[in-house]
Amino acid sequence: MKNFAWVLAVLFLASGAAAEEPNVGPGGYEMTTYYVGFLYRGAKWTPEETAETRKLQEEHMANIQKMAAAGKLVIAGPFVDNGDLRGLYVFRVTSAEEAKALVESDPAVKAGRLRFELHAWYAARNITVTPRKQEAR
Repeated sequence: MKNFAWVLAVLFLASGAAAEEPNVGPGGYEMTTYYVGFLYRGAKWTPEETAETRKLQEEHMANIQKMAAAGKLVIAGPFVDNGDLRGLYVFRVTSAEEAKALVESDPAVKAGRLRFELHAWYAARNITVTPRKQEAR
């Protein structure tokens, strides 16, 4: 009977059902893993602005808003040095697979205009960007 109780305790702990200790990093910050997608010029990148590229950019931006509204995307933005690295996404999701699926949902990625690399990033939990309040006129 003692062995049975021990086995149950091990299974309980292995299942993750036990309360987890917060993961505390330097400075006492609670830490977590984010997933960062770096967006690069893809095989179908062109510098020309056309009706097609404008439409693709609008769809790209709408997708960003959709991911943000779903609480999956913490921050996104372009790099402005006109290099091959075009932008980034920082996701707060449960797995690399989920982050990959979100990046692959990007219309510009689907079209081959952008390609991506995905990396796990360990940082302070609950980082956010707080928009400024608009001043009363």
